[in-house]
Amino acid sequence: MTAVPDILLSDGNRIPQVGLGVLRIDDDQTAGVVQSALELGYRHIDTAAGYRNEGGVGRGLKAFGCQSGPGRTKLWLTTKLRDSEQGYDSALRAFDRQLALLGTDYVDMYMIHWPTPFDWRADQVWRAFHRLRDEGRVRTLGVCNFLPEHLERLHQETGEYPAVDQIELHPSWQQRAVTAFCKEHGIAVQAYSPLARGADLRAGGGRLEKIAQAHGVTPAQVVLRWHIENGTIIIPKSVHRERQAENLDLFGFSLTPEEHAAIDAMDSLVRAGHDPMTYAYA
Repeated sequence: MTAVPDILLSDGNRIPQVGLGVLRIDDDQTAGVVQSALELGYRHIDTAAGYRNEGGVGRGLKAFGCQSGPGRTKLWLTTKLRDSEQGYDSALRAFDRQLALLGTDYVDMYMIHWPTPFDWRADQVWRAFHRLRDEGRVRTLGVCNFLPEHLERLHQETGEYPAVDQIELHPSWQQRAVTAFCKEHGIAVQAYSPLARGADLRAGGGRLEKIAQAHGVTPAQVVLRWHIENGTIIIPKSVHRERQAENLDLFGFSLTPEEHAAIDAMDSLVRAGHDPMTYAYA
């Protein structure tokens, strides 16, 4: 498989464009899933306090030999703050606990998981994030599920936009207003649920299957390739080694302009996840 390209972030750091997401994987299963992905060539792992599997991620890193030393420098590791722990002091305490579970000295990116506009504390969290970055314990500061109004509010209160906004993004939920705002302000877009938890593979009236057949790949690879060509960072999840390999094997073909446009046309008003205006990940 061709090496995964990096995306240059606004803070000068580079993040592998394809990573492994570990949402809804039990902690006792996570170590094996992470180790399998690392063996296949993944160098980007995305977890969160709310997933309750940071300990499993840490054990997977240890088994592969990349919790520290030269192996650690070749890995991009992201985790996220639990929404109930937003705040300055609480974020610092949470990070200490999360870092201990991961068993490493630093994370490459620390993220606010949801904006919680009904209980906004992102400005306080951002001050804590700055301290962690100044101490060398975090490299890049990011957010998840922030809409343009949340990004603007954070900028007005802190003078800074995040380097990354991780959002639900897939052919049937393209969030074009959010992605356009991010592009205008130098914020990299990262897609979770890049396949709509599999739902988009059954959408499109057979167009994905037709495109896949033309290239000798799977419909999932077609959708993930569409993300790649859009410049989006993706973190597809799979607990199966064969599917992990498939999700990484995206660089031996390209979509034609017509094929890309056909996937663009799948946009709809159907999201797979939650509304950032009302949701919190406790």
